[in-house]
Amino acid sequence: MNRKLINWLGLTGIVALLSYALAVVIAPSAFPGYNWMEQAVSDLSAESAPSRMLWDQIAALYGVCSVVCATCVSIFVSENKISTRLFRAGIHLFTIMNWISNVGYTMFPLSDSGKDIASFQEVMHMVVTVAVVLLSVVSLVCLIIAGFKKNGIREIGIWAAVALAMMMVGAVGQGAVPPRYFGIVERFSVFAAVGFNAVCGLYLFGGFSLKPQNGVNG
Repeated sequence: MNRKLINWLGLTGIVALLSYALAVVIAPSAFPGYNWMEQAVSDLSAESAPSRMLWDQIAALYGVCSVVCATCVSIFVSENKISTRLFRAGIHLFTIMNWISNVGYTMFPLSDSGKDIASFQEVMHMVVTVAVVLLSVVSLVCLIIAGFKKNGIREIGIWAAVALAMMMVGAVGQGAVPPRYFGIVERFSVFAAVGFNAVCGLYLFGGFSLKPQNGVNG
C-alpha cells in the first residue's frame, strides 16, 4: 500500500508501549524498597516517589505517543468510514480515554506513593482513574460487538476482547488476591489499554483490513 504520514504515525503506538514497559521495568531501580508484586505502577510516578524523575525520563514518549496514535486512528477511521458507526464510536471513545488519561494524570499525580487517598489531588487522581476505566470498558465493548457485526473487523474485536479480559482480571484480581500480590494483577489492567492502543496503531500502519466502503454506515 502507499502509506501516508497518518499511517506511519500508527507506529507511535508501539513507541508508547515500549516507553511504558521500560519505565515499569527500570524505574523501580530508583525506588528503594519498592515491591512490584505488591505496589501499583502509579506509585513509581507519585510526586514524592524517589523514582519520579527516572520514570518521567523513560516514560516521556508514552503519554504523547499514546495520544498521537489514538487520535490518528480516530481521524483515519472517521475520514475513511472504516467498518460501522459502532466501530468508529468505540474508537472515538478510546481516543477520548487516552486524552483524559494523559491530561488527567499529569494534572493530578499521586502526592505520595502507597499513601491513603486523602487530599484533593489524590481524590482527583481517583476520579480520573474512574473515568479512564469506564471509557475503556465502554469503548472495548463497542469494538467487540462491532467486530462481530456485518462489515466489522473481527480481528480488532478479538483484540478488544483480550484487552477487556485483562482489565477484568486486574479489577477482579485486586479484590481476590492477597495484598502482597496486588501489583501483579494491577499490571494486567494498566497494560491492557496501552497494548490495545499499540494494536490499533499497527492496523493504522497497515491501512486497516477493510477498505472504505461506499454506503456502509453500520
